[in-house]
Amino acid sequence: MNKAVFLDRDGTINKEVQYLDDAEKLELLPNVAKVIKILNEGGFKVIVITNQSAIARGLLTREKLEEIHNKLSKLLSDEGSKIDAIYYCPHHPDENCECRKPRTGLILKASKEYNISLKDSYMIGDKLVDVETGKNAGCKTILVLTGYGTEEKQKMKTSCRPDFVARNLCDAVSRFICNDQRLPKIPRNEDALLLGGHRKPHVRKDSIRKSHHQRYMSVLTFYDIRRG
Repeated sequence: MNKAVFLDRDGTINKEVQYLDDAEKLELLPNVAKVIKILNEGGFKVIVITNQSAIARGLLTREKLEEIHNKLSKLLSDEGSKIDAIYYCPHHPDENCECRKPRTGLILKASKEYNISLKDSYMIGDKLVDVETGKNAGCKTILVLTGYGTEEKQKMKTSCRPDFVARNLCDAVSRFICNDQRLPKIPRNEDALLLGGHRKPHVRKDSIRKSHHQRYMSVLTFYDIRRG
């Protein structure tokens, strides 16, 4: 079976634009094409899973959406990378469909059509709804802090905490999926900060020895004073 990386679109692959309705507004985030190329070379199917309720709201036509996705594919292919498929939900949230994230209709359809092992796959996005979708489908999940990611991290609950948090798509792939030297990396000790914790201070061994020595000398000085 194949393994896949399922990607949210806006705020993960391209810059967040509320209701992206024109291909001219599409702009890739830094290093995205390079990251996707490495996933391609690593044997991963790269599949976009995106909610597009703008269609149901009358803000976007299917034809315009196709133009946007054609431009996305062109920008990536110009740098030697590709998306294997794009699945989108055109429905309004009130329609209660099975394909709108966090429901798993689109991922399950993709897994069937591309023979994908979901337990060996990842869902990456900038919203907790992406995390919830991945967990519902049995994938490993990564929240990226691009797009709405920083705001969403503040709302994390135990029930929908991602498996990993990364600064962006490049960071997510380089540290948690493909350890490829062509991708820039951030220090490992940043992990706690990404998850909302605090960096543990680094204490040098010679500082510890010095501290022990100071306490020892303090005790001797106190003893000498008492004797005097």
